[in-house]
Amino acid sequence: MNRQTAKFALLTLILTTSPLALPSVPISYKSPEFTIHEPSGKTALLSSLQGKVVVLEFLFINSQHCLRVAETLNKLHAELGPGGFLPVGVVFDPPNAANTGAPYLAMMVDYLKLSYPVGYSVKADVDKYLGRSGSEILNIPQIVVIDRSGVIRAASGGAGGDSRLEDENSLRALINNLLKEGGPPGPKKKQPTLKTK
Repeated sequence: MNRQTAKFALLTLILTTSPLALPSVPISYKSPEFTIHEPSGKTALLSSLQGKVVVLEFLFINSQHCLRVAETLNKLHAELGPGGFLPVGVVFDPPNAANTGAPYLAMMVDYLKLSYPVGYSVKADVDKYLGRSGSEILNIPQIVVIDRSGVIRAASGGAGGDSRLEDENSLRALINNLLKEGGPPGPKKKQPTLKTK
């Protein structure tokens, strides 16, 4: 085997065993229940949004990266919202930090001119929903994509997460595909909205 052939074989082995080269394993499991606290003091259950394609963004208010993703979701909401897409922002505080997110929630929504619901939660509840252990590195934002029947179809952050969910075009394509799948059977019910003011 000559040197050129050996290099090619090694490169092929690296590329075919690299996580970037492998297709991502589709996620498909029922979303656990999750409570979102509205700034008004009321609460909303994630399950009440069944019938919509929901993208949850778990975010920190002081993270520029999270805010950029929120702006992307806002753009996609304006474009795809009439077809049944609903992003939901969930602000929570970083580990070992004072509770700073909730008081600034309305200010963030106004500043970014977000057209979708944004609430807050505590880190322990976010960790429980995401199935995150205390020893895992917390990557933010954490994005969870839920289909109309309440099944999680994709997630970013954490082990095995798909970072393409932070890319506008990739996320748009996924949402469009899920919108085409249709909704759950049964009568339509009025969907609650989270108030941010």
